[in-house]
Amino acid sequence: MRTMPSNGRLLNMVLRVLLCNWLLAAVALAATAPAKPVRIVVLGDSLAAGFQLKAADAFPAQLERALKARGHNVEIINAGVSGDTTAGGLERLKWAIPEATDAVILELGANDALRGLEPARAKANLEKIIVELKSDGIEVLLAGMLAPRNLGGSYSAAFDAIYPELASKHALLLYPFFLDGIAFEAKFNLGDGIHPNGSGVAEITRRILPQVEQLIDRVRHKRAAASKG
Repeated sequence: MRTMPSNGRLLNMVLRVLLCNWLLAAVALAATAPAKPVRIVVLGDSLAAGFQLKAADAFPAQLERALKARGHNVEIINAGVSGDTTAGGLERLKWAIPEATDAVILELGANDALRGLEPARAKANLEKIIVELKSDGIEVLLAGMLAPRNLGGSYSAAFDAIYPELASKHALLLYPFFLDGIAFEAKFNLGDGIHPNGSGVAEITRRILPQVEQLIDRVRHKRAAASKG
């Protein structure tokens, strides 16, 4: 004849069942919970800010839509300021990058070149920005710029080399020329011939998208490594 478990044993059994059910529910909830969006800040000048464009047509907004259309859970923040130089970007870095930022697309330097500012100074400013971002665990995609050719060969050579050299030194993703396929193409630019129109921004977005997806992959790999650690 089977004996009934004692009150103590019965309570222990019930507690075990409840604990198992709770653990199973927690695992299921974790598996189904939506992943935290990858937060990317575009730190730049008027090319990022969307000079004379609607907010929805600016680069950060178009990039966010394109990435979401490809299934990426992202949040793109516009930290572009028209007229900003590398020095200006460095000065506002601490308050321009919000907490919980995973990555930055660094798009600065065009105004340094347009003003003929010293390439070595622009490079030093960009490097300080990069070092500070990386010290905070933020991934960086460096968007390059080319100097106007009317400034002379020596200036152009020194300025153009800034971006590949910094990308190589700091193991960054590099998009060599932010205006690739856009510069001097009237159909892609506003009347000033410098700033892209909505179609121009769409073309920039299309061309830079593979590098941005690599940036997102780096963030996800870092998150996965952190969760295992």
